[in-house]
Amino acid sequence: MAIRKGIEEIAGKVCGFVLPISQEYYLGKGKHVAVCTLSSLDLLERLSASEDFMNRVALVGRLLSENKGIDTIVSFVVTHPALKEIVICGREVRGHKAGQALLSLSRNGTDAVGRIVGAVGANPVLLSVQKDVELFRKQVKIRDHIGIADHTAIAKLVP
Repeated sequence: MAIRKGIEEIAGKVCGFVLPISQEYYLGKGKHVAVCTLSSLDLLERLSASEDFMNRVALVGRLLSENKGIDTIVSFVVTHPALKEIVICGREVRGHKAGQALLSLSRNGTDAVGRIVGAVGANPVLLSVQKDVELFRKQVKIRDHIGIADHTAIAKLVP
């Protein structure tokens, strides 16, 4: 297990060097809705460039992994009690299926070792404590628009 964790850590650093992504998320002025663009980085950039859109959302960001990325989302939700909805959109990450894992977390939670019940990705195991996972599940509704990568269509989904 320690060797696997070390390999994952090295792979993450190599990906960050080979495929640098300038911004993982952008904070908006809204309070109730966050938008997750999965691997659609062009969608993330287009949405974040719209002042009107950013005035309506708390955050717009990407999600590339079914573990660390979702742990970050759980942490954000727990520390932002006004957040009530997450819109998932954009292209799914092959192998990781981060969007599918986030939907599974919302529907099913985690098992005793932190594995997301029903997630099909490579390693859907969270480090988030069970209390935070349950708060996340109660606090936010996930709206599934996986596959939609048109910024105009996504912008219309946010009141």
